[in-house]
Amino acid sequence: MPITTESRRTVFRQIARLSYVEWPAYDSTPLYDRTSLTGLESDVRIVSGAWFTHHEHISVEQFVSELPLAYFQFEAHDCYESPTHYEMDTLFRVFVLKELLGWEHETALYEYLESHPELCERLGLETVPDQSTLWRSWHTRFTDEFRETVQKAARTILIKAQNADVTVPREPEQILPARDDVDESVPDDRAILDNADRVTEHVSRVVFPAFSLDRGDSCEIHENAYWDLQTYLGLRERLAANEGARSFLYESTRDRTPLGHAHREQIRDLSIDQVRGMYRQAITRLLNEVAETEQFFRAGVVAIDITEADPFTGDRTGYEDEIIGTKEKTDEYAYQWATVQLVGNAVPLVLDARPVRRGESRKEIVEDLLDSAEDLVHVDNVLMDREFDSQHVLEMISQRGLSYVVPKRMQTSEKAQAKRLLQRDQDRYETDRKLHLGKNEWHETTLIYRRKEESEHDDHRQYSVFMTNRGSGHLTEYGYRWEIECGYRSIKRFMAATTSKDFGLRFFYFAFACLLYSIWRAVDLLVQVELTGEYEHSPMVTADNTLTLLKKETGIG
Repeated sequence: MPITTESRRTVFRQIARLSYVEWPAYDSTPLYDRTSLTGLESDVRIVSGAWFTHHEHISVEQFVSELPLAYFQFEAHDCYESPTHYEMDTLFRVFVLKELLGWEHETALYEYLESHPELCERLGLETVPDQSTLWRSWHTRFTDEFRETVQKAARTILIKAQNADVTVPREPEQILPARDDVDESVPDDRAILDNADRVTEHVSRVVFPAFSLDRGDSCEIHENAYWDLQTYLGLRERLAANEGARSFLYESTRDRTPLGHAHREQIRDLSIDQVRGMYRQAITRLLNEVAETEQFFRAGVVAIDITEADPFTGDRTGYEDEIIGTKEKTDEYAYQWATVQLVGNAVPLVLDARPVRRGESRKEIVEDLLDSAEDLVHVDNVLMDREFDSQHVLEMISQRGLSYVVPKRMQTSEKAQAKRLLQRDQDRYETDRKLHLGKNEWHETTLIYRRKEESEHDDHRQYSVFMTNRGSGHLTEYGYRWEIECGYRSIKRFMAATTSKDFGLRFFYFAFACLLYSIWRAVDLLVQVELTGEYEHSPMVTADNTLTLLKKETGIG
């Protein structure tokens, strides 16, 4: 099927609507210049991810000829100085095609091009290069790094096409090289750390460039030093910026490092929206890395929850809308943050985080986080705590075509029903319920009563009540929610300490800790896949392992 102008327009409009994507990466962001191979790889990933979702785009060959390359400067990766007959961008397409088809030698490529003149025309070839020209182009004209980018681009295209159920000429290889055959069924600590070291280096180089500061070009301290320092603050529990900056100065291999007050000033200049935007870019990059393994389940279950910082003990005058009460309605005050996290079969990454302010409804919070989550992954089911048991929240989730499981706070009618179940010694009970939305509108849900095993109570409190819009089969998934509580404990382990009341600074510390946590879980997935070919939720790489390796990556190991 030929590609149409309308189908192209649809794809690039879709990319333009993605709030966290700047495309082309090597032309629209300060992270990459127009010679950056990493920027080119990012663009291949972005365009192919959208391209194959269009029902008319069913050929990887067509994609190779349609991929926009006009912005990229190939000359920096051309080892030939004299003029040549074939342009680098054309050869890039040709060798991506060769990698897609899985051919080791140029002979097969030459014969294929010779027999497909219409393909040559689409690729921009007036004549077919002979085998010796193809061999020299690959082995002597291309730089080592450029050849690697060709291979990465082909692999990305195969994966994106396969994810969209497009027929591919071969199976994409694993993201990491297969391990040698060994007798040991369980990898030893040395093998784990060796692989974790390499994977952490790769992941950190992919993820951290998503963060940037609005600084002038003439600044003496490199911007990366600020992210290195922030990572360093997460290496040790309860380490504040001033103390951490002094230690970082001596332990870092950098010539210039920021002082604690300068670091805080730069972070405070970032708005909440800027921090969230950078976080989503970083998580997008991380998802793209782990999604290229068969063991990553992109579709599935997310959990939304709210966590609190340590109770606030100072004067909160002027900050009452930000340092709000605790979820348990005690006399204490605390900053609160909301997150949406992958749970269930997926690697437990934090997809997005946001602050919670006084006056915001739970519906606003859930809607915001689901918008982010559905931009990044396919969501089937939403798990939430009982503080989200509002009928308006549940109706909004149902209107999105999603299922939910939420525990319900027991009111008079639920308590009466639980007492009747206790009298009948009944462990489980289901009933349909209509929840009033106002103006004669109702939300239909199912209430499921379930008796807790080995409960500490001997009355109706033995029972929990859950609400779901998909029947009792989804109730077993609620057990996945414990992962988000475990995640919060680790995230707080990664947080820098501060006594500042600045809301933006506090949120940045939390968001960066979520990123370090997500990097840990991603590194663990990739290492497990390489060493065992499988993924188990119990981490093989510990959080301390990952922090130590990140410490090495920041030049302080």
